[in-house]
Amino acid sequence: MSFSNLVYPFEWIVSWILYSWHWVFTNVLGIPSDSGVAWTLSIVGLVVVMRAAMIPLFVRQIHASRRMQLIQPEMQKIQAKYKDKKDPDSRQAMTQETMDLYKRTGTNPFSSCLPILLQSPFFFGLFRVLNGLKKIADGTTDPIGPISAKLAGEAESSTFFGAQLSDKFIGANSVTVQIVTVLLIVLMSASTFTTQRQLMMKNMPASALDNPFAKQQKMLLYLMPIFFAISGVNFPIGVLLYWLTTNVWSMCQQFYVIRNMPAPGSLAEKAMQERRRKKGKAVEEFTVKGLDKADDAEAPKPSGQRVQPSRNKKKKGPAGTPAKKPASGSPQEPKPQTDN
Repeated sequence: MSFSNLVYPFEWIVSWILYSWHWVFTNVLGIPSDSGVAWTLSIVGLVVVMRAAMIPLFVRQIHASRRMQLIQPEMQKIQAKYKDKKDPDSRQAMTQETMDLYKRTGTNPFSSCLPILLQSPFFFGLFRVLNGLKKIADGTTDPIGPISAKLAGEAESSTFFGAQLSDKFIGANSVTVQIVTVLLIVLMSASTFTTQRQLMMKNMPASALDNPFAKQQKMLLYLMPIFFAISGVNFPIGVLLYWLTTNVWSMCQQFYVIRNMPAPGSLAEKAMQERRRKKGKAVEEFTVKGLDKADDAEAPKPSGQRVQPSRNKKKKGPAGTPAKKPASGSPQEPKPQTDN
């Protein structure tokens, strides 16, 4: 199966969402059908629909991220345990203990990747829809969903600050297109940088800033603008608008999460607890079920022999044997007298 066949269902979904928003803006709000405003707002509406649909996944991502923060001490114990052991059996045992920790605490390290993975097909779908508008308008290719040749022609000719939505920086025949493209790339980079920086500075505990993962995140923080600059010049302006809108949504969403659902041990959590104390509310702490069992596993296990309760020791005789109790009714042996 070719890549086009795999992406086509997402092209069809994207085209229907764009068409629905375009119909609302033109028939309800009275915006001209061939206006760049209508099609720009339709792209923004596409982002709103997609991101709103992924809110349940985003909530799972938050909880998974917080669990990952809390189980880091146990993860470090496992890594330290097998630090100098490179044999296959040790590697397998380390993997098994790590998976047991994930299972016991209900942690899924891949949950944080789900929103990004689900957005990618729609991103490519929008890219192909915008790239194919000219061919649909010319009748070279068949319409995609409800995007007819007439609508494709309107979308193709619509502009955003004087640049058509299907224009790219590469091959642009006007300075206006290049300026708009560069401006969108700069805004995309700034929004991504702000989102990642507030995540690292406010929503990560101090212990998590020294591990290799945090160092990679910090490196990506400064490499992302370069990535946007290299890749952004190849995307249509409509795709850059979609990308920018997604970044702004992520930035606002991240701000809400950091304020209301911060990571355990972070500065944001301390600030939230302080706000709750000032308002007289109970301070709630995020806990992970099953995490305490890791400590119990390291505690020494009691042997199978039953421990007898301690009793008062009996008086022993001269040979070390227990003294016999005198029989009932028999006279007791008189105690020796001592001279004063």
